[in-house]
Amino acid sequence: MIINMIKKLFIFFIAILSLTGCASMTTGTNQSISVNTEPEKGAVCELNNDKGSWYVSSTPGSVVVHRSYSDLNIVCRKGNKAGNTSIKSTTKGMTFGNIIFGGIIGAAADMSTGSAYDYPTNISVMIK
Repeated sequence: MIINMIKKLFIFFIAILSLTGCASMTTGTNQSISVNTEPEKGAVCELNNDKGSWYVSSTPGSVVVHRSYSDLNIVCRKGNKAGNTSIKSTTKGMTFGNIIFGGIIGAAADMSTGSAYDYPTNISVMIK
């Protein structure tokens, strides 16, 4: 009787662990970001972090970047005017779920690929 109960608890525990998904499976390593410039429109922007560089050819515009723990640096130019900003990444809550429910390997993978992190989806840069 006790052995059957232990088996059922073990199966239940395994089932619960199988429901925890890592961020790379649920949201991926890339993220779409919209960039707007104020007061000037039509600026060209470069976005970069430790995973690469991406370009918006004219603001307002969107680009898909690779998520990372590092800051996302943005430089926008229009004519002789320029503006820049640095955006900090945030850690997604599901990363902590991976750690709590035994998915340390999944959490480590998400952190190394960048899928454990997120940037704001709308970014505004002041052009002076």
